[in-house]
Amino acid sequence: MAMLGCRLIGLDEPTRRDQIKKLIVYVEMDRCTADAVAHVTGVKLGRRSLKFMDYGIMAATFVNLESGKAFRVISTEEARSLAPAYAPKIDQKYPQQLEAYKSMPDSVLFRVQQVEVAISEFDLPGPTRRKVVCDQCGQVVRDHREIIKDGRTLCRPCAEDAYFSNARDVTWPDMNWVPERSRQASAGADRNENRWAGAKDDCWTED
Repeated sequence: MAMLGCRLIGLDEPTRRDQIKKLIVYVEMDRCTADAVAHVTGVKLGRRSLKFMDYGIMAATFVNLESGKAFRVISTEEARSLAPAYAPKIDQKYPQQLEAYKSMPDSVLFRVQQVEVAISEFDLPGPTRRKVVCDQCGQVVRDHREIIKDGRTLCRPCAEDAYFSNARDVTWPDMNWVPERSRQASAGADRNENRWAGAKDDCWTED
């Protein structure tokens, strides 16, 4: 899927630095396909080149940011039923499918759609383009994900139903714990700062 999608948009080595900057991939299911696509193409959530759309469909859309070309590649269910024809010597279901997929042509494995994807500037890779503060909880919201409700700027958890509930801040005695080595380094830095301050005082006295 990933290799076909990248070929369709003109990227033959998507992990190469000059090509990875041109690529955004939308995956439509949070299962092994998403991991496989990320591994083959090099796209990452943290790089903002991998987008997750929770459709429950084994499909991915590959976008070339430079050319604007985009293709959606959908895995076919028919490929599974055809596995015995492509790997007749293997009896077990999953090993048979894996072997069959190696020899199946792309036209059997996938359906392909040429599509258009409107990408907001706030969804592009690169530095944060906008930051606002939620009027209710004070949390910083990045990349235009805030919601304006009754004239107030709100983060999504404050504005609508969140995936979590009954949130309560917690503390514990050692939450501000610092490793001993860090304490020693910090103390050493303070001593050096004091020495430097004294040295500056001596210089100023001589002047």
